[in-house]
Amino acid sequence: MYGRFRLLLRRRRYVVIEMNLPDLTFLLVLALAFANGTNDVSKAIATLVGSGVTQYRTAILWGTIWTMAGAATATLVAGAMVKTFSSGLLQTGSPLSPTIGLAILFGAMAWVLLASRTGLPVSTTHALTGAILGAGLVAFSGEGILWHAIGTKIALPLLLSPMLAFALSMLLHPAIRRVAEKWDGHCLCVMPASQALVTIDAQGSTRTLFQGAGFGRPVLAVPSQCDRARLQGLVVGLDTVHWISSGLTSFARGVTDAPKIVAMLLLGSATSTWPNRSAQLVVFGGVAVAMGLGSYFGGLRVTKVLAEDVTRMDHAEGLSANLTTSSLVLIAGTFGVPVSTTHVSSSAIIGIGLLRGLTTIRWTTVRDMVLAWIVTLPASALLAGAAYFILSSFS
Repeated sequence: MYGRFRLLLRRRRYVVIEMNLPDLTFLLVLALAFANGTNDVSKAIATLVGSGVTQYRTAILWGTIWTMAGAATATLVAGAMVKTFSSGLLQTGSPLSPTIGLAILFGAMAWVLLASRTGLPVSTTHALTGAILGAGLVAFSGEGILWHAIGTKIALPLLLSPMLAFALSMLLHPAIRRVAEKWDGHCLCVMPASQALVTIDAQGSTRTLFQGAGFGRPVLAVPSQCDRARLQGLVVGLDTVHWISSGLTSFARGVTDAPKIVAMLLLGSATSTWPNRSAQLVVFGGVAVAMGLGSYFGGLRVTKVLAEDVTRMDHAEGLSANLTTSSLVLIAGTFGVPVSTTHVSSSAIIGIGLLRGLTTIRWTTVRDMVLAWIVTLPASALLAGAAYFILSSFS
């Protein structure tokens, strides 16, 4: 079993499938990254669709690009998260067989893919934690599991982050709403050819904020709508800020989720270090691509649930939800605290919806989401435990 994985299937004759264990483990890492993309891309882009800024396919492409950028960047900034999941949850020096890593990856991947197929937003962090517990319990009766670390590093952040996102979104949204109302109808035109920066208000009045030297007097009499001004430049409005916040949230998700998945290749390692820099770059690059493929080709179902079935959103509400999610996830990821983008984003959307009243929330959808969160831990644990039992029988 050690070094090669051999699977025997019998029909009329034996068929032998052999694969190096490191290669098989890497394939399952990529499969988990793909599954993560199918479920988690929705958390950053659902507000774009729900508030009417853009259509589904455009939003998914936008989220895919930023997710891949974040996952690739994680190789530079996510050392703490890799250490938490590779060596901070299992006893260093425990007799870990390669089968344990395969079982954990299978358990988490299978559950996330199943949830994505049914349109339920679930947490990859939660699924990985459950898979580690399930495989650990079956493999060595839980003796190698660092229960205190599971509680403080995983369970506590997962419990607190939804409540924090819920409260922060409700506090942040009124201020964003006021800014959005003042900004409504305004736009900012950047004119490189004239080295000018011009604002236009809802009444069509213009104001030149900046005019480069040597170009004569400031630009005057610009039409009230930037898209009709026939200017060769960048137009920045409230929608633009919403796009940016969505991209930032997708980036944050890539930064925090990629290292959790990559860490499975270093499971049980005492140092959580790579054999060389090239290997690290190849692994993170592969995970980034797999997350992107999963996001683009499989992210529609869950995005529809969050965009349409929880609560209706306008520009300001979508922007508030994205700013809440991106700030919490980036801060937590920087310190190696594994929060769930799913829990944070969903809680922020629910919190903002409650500001408009209880009747604006579709509580049946919220109930299904909460049940999926609760079931994720035991379901992924059961799948990983069963996978370990089956795989170990071939050793």
